[in-house]
Amino acid sequence: MPEGDTVWQAARRLHSALAGKVLIRSDLRVPRLATADLTGRTVLDVTPRGKHLLTRIEGNLTLHSHLRMDGSWKVFAHGQRWAGGPAHQIRAILGNAAHTAVGYRLPVLELLRTSDEDRAVGHLGPDLLGPDWDPGVALANLLKDPERPLGEALLDQRNLAGIGNVFKSELCFLLGVTPWLPVGHLPADRAAHLPELAKRLLEDNRDRPIRRTTVTHADTTRATASAGRRAPDLFVYGRAPRPCLRCGTRIRVADQGDGSRERPTYWCPTCQRGPSPAPTRERRNRPHTAG
Repeated sequence: MPEGDTVWQAARRLHSALAGKVLIRSDLRVPRLATADLTGRTVLDVTPRGKHLLTRIEGNLTLHSHLRMDGSWKVFAHGQRWAGGPAHQIRAILGNAAHTAVGYRLPVLELLRTSDEDRAVGHLGPDLLGPDWDPGVALANLLKDPERPLGEALLDQRNLAGIGNVFKSELCFLLGVTPWLPVGHLPADRAAHLPELAKRLLEDNRDRPIRRTTVTHADTTRATASAGRRAPDLFVYGRAPRPCLRCGTRIRVADQGDGSRERPTYWCPTCQRGPSPAPTRERRNRPHTAG
């Protein structure tokens, strides 16, 4: 599930493979870009912005992509067999003499002027992994609508950019409140701690191949290590109806909207205070990925 850490990793891979090199292959497989040809141009850099990727190319051009739920960029060495999905799912190919970047299932792909990037990302709040990060602005954005459920506010990229459904559930657990708590009801000390904690979660995971939120909490790590087992990667996300790592209560899961669709949301009814859905709204757990 691509979130800010995953997009940061994708940008780093793309930048390493493409930046400073001339494109010898360009194939953008969406109708409005079918005639666009970037061959002969040098890729300047690849920059993440929240969950967005900006591939900047000489000539004041930016290829803007967004992974959403299923998209991915794969990088292959020259002559390496591509593996990322069937050919009909390929939406973009950018290649130089040494590497080829292939974009699979990209729901958003557009070519715009670099000077017009704000059209694509100007609405975003401070980026948790970006140079524009400002915890004060992020918190003020979250508190603008004090009656909005915290989980929904965290997923709104206009407030702060980079949190997805996994980090939403994990962050609410670490704050000790349910995702349905109105953000304005968050205790003042926890509200002040929220931006720092969110940033730390993403920073801790931007260099990891597998997302983990439990490794920095020694109490949980010791408990699992004593049983001869590695600590679970996540506290609550994807763990219903297994026991909470802290109190043993069964983790629950229910849908919560994010302004566009319902998302499975996980919480511990004992460790997290605040409102939660009625049992009739609760849903069964389903398989997930956390990468």
